[in-house]
Amino acid sequence: MRLPRFGAILGAAFVIGGLAKQRVARFEVAEASMAPALGPGDWILATRFGRARRGAVVVYPFEDIDLVKRLIGLPGETVTIAGGQVHINGTTIAEPWAEGPTSPDGEWELGDEVFCLGDARSRSAGDSRHIGPIPLDRVTWQVRAVYWPQPRLV
Repeated sequence: MRLPRFGAILGAAFVIGGLAKQRVARFEVAEASMAPALGPGDWILATRFGRARRGAVVVYPFEDIDLVKRLIGLPGETVTIAGGQVHINGTTIAEPWAEGPTSPDGEWELGDEVFCLGDARSRSAGDSRHIGPIPLDRVTWQVRAVYWPQPRLV
């Protein structure tokens, strides 16, 4: 039996690593806008974004940084913030992840877009209340787990 050459093994490792890099990414959380689920210094693993699902934690680019927020409104829905609560198509949604009331009041009709908010509402910047709905094709990653400093699923 003949063993493969070192060069072939190394080449295969680079190809597999390249494919994995296209499907899996890691990010460092730099702010507290997603507390208590995620905090500064958490390192997270994400996979390529697939189907939009309410409650998923996603990553999207804004200006020169990647933002990590929770997906709240889905394409075609109307998102209303009133009285500190989020309403989807006129129905108040349960948000067990949200910390504090949601403000300011407003209404957004989504086309092929999603509405994303930070969990720590008073500390969140760069979410859809401030920058508007996010085009669906700009959402690139879905967070799956924290791997450092305390491993856990998101």
